[in-house]
Amino acid sequence: MVRYTIKLKETEVEELQKIINKGKHSTQAYKSAYILLNCDKGEYSKDKTITNAEISKILRVGERTIDRVKKKFIEEGFEEVLERRPSVQNYIKKIDGDLEAKIVTLCCSQPPKGYSKWSLRLIADKIVELEYVDYISHVSISKVLKKTNLNLGK
Repeated sequence: MVRYTIKLKETEVEELQKIINKGKHSTQAYKSAYILLNCDKGEYSKDKTITNAEISKILRVGERTIDRVKKKFIEEGFEEVLERRPSVQNYIKKIDGDLEAKIVTLCCSQPPKGYSKWSLRLIADKIVELEYVDYISHVSISKVLKKTNLNLGK
């Protein structure tokens, strides 16, 4: 396993102290600042003997978190470790207006034999059975019905 040794410059130490002591910053920035200051083995460090395990106990973060912050500092730089990366996950909206209309229409129809009323799970199963979508959860059905102010009789 690669061990990263943090050696902060005087300006970096001052900047981290500013983050900790004043101003509004993200939780990520505070956590990273505390981790970097405690991991510092440079000439401006107050305690060069502290270990990741001790830092982990003091800051109540996992040792893997400490390793990730150190790695990001070494590989990407001082500014990057304090900023949160933008999400790269692409969210695809599964329910469009057409599917909403089909769900509402189904809710307003007669429930299947053996059922007195539609349940969220029953609607979800029927939507999949009718091949409108390949999968949909009862939670998504609930959101559609809440959005359209349709009540299933609760």
